[in-house]
Amino acid sequence: MKKINYKKILHLLIWTFSISGLLVSFSFVSKSEKQISVNRLNISILNNTENQFLSEADIRAYFEQSGTKILNQKFAEINIPKLERLLNVHPAIENAEVSAELNGEISVNVLQRTPICRIINADGESYYIDSQNKLMPLNENYSARVIVVNGNLNEPFARRYQLTVDEIAGSEVYKKVSLLDDIVAVVHVINQDSTLSSLIHQININEEQEIELFPAIGNHKIVFGEAKDIEQKFNRLKLFYTEGLNKADAWNKYSIINLKYKNQVVCTKK
Repeated sequence: MKKINYKKILHLLIWTFSISGLLVSFSFVSKSEKQISVNRLNISILNNTENQFLSEADIRAYFEQSGTKILNQKFAEINIPKLERLLNVHPAIENAEVSAELNGEISVNVLQRTPICRIINADGESYYIDSQNKLMPLNENYSARVIVVNGNLNEPFARRYQLTVDEIAGSEVYKKVSLLDDIVAVVHVINQDSTLSSLIHQININEEQEIELFPAIGNHKIVFGEAKDIEQKFNRLKLFYTEGLNKADAWNKYSIINLKYKNQVVCTKK
């Protein structure tokens, strides 16, 4: 017959009572937390040096306009997930996180959306495409300095804003008429290259639905053609600028630089 290990049973009972006590304690703290009133709202905009679509005052006003009361409310009356959902539908916000502190403070951390280009369609309607490849409305407080894309573009904001550029490109309805995926592919390469990003400021879509680029230096246009072999075309362009336009008067010598043809740069003199 086995001996009963009273020492082991005692340890087990002690652990059981300790855990039970902790659970009761946590339950008590949780209930007491809910009675704490919010005495401070801390708002942090993480990338306000890159973009200035939002200020702390804008976010406070946004809460007020939505009928959301935070200050002097008890934690029991504050729905943190609901606050996050409210912020994350704001057209200038990419992501928002909200947390509550035991000292009565609510902290809001906001990441603004980052535009990569501005679209101006054939009807004169204008909006951004952001770094997540989503359509983004303009902001009355701030205008981002990004590549402007205009010309023969049938890209209405209202019919597309709920979709990403990738979803538009994959849609049976839009993929045959939309050029947004081609535009974004070209813009991404430009923005990732310091030489190209300082050089190319405007993209135009011509009547043949081809891409044309307009540089900040020189009075010429660059016929890019379709969004194919993008990096190879830009490599040829940079090589041409480095070796073909190395004379003082060369930048104004040509009216057209054509990159459409494979492994060639065809130039038209003025």
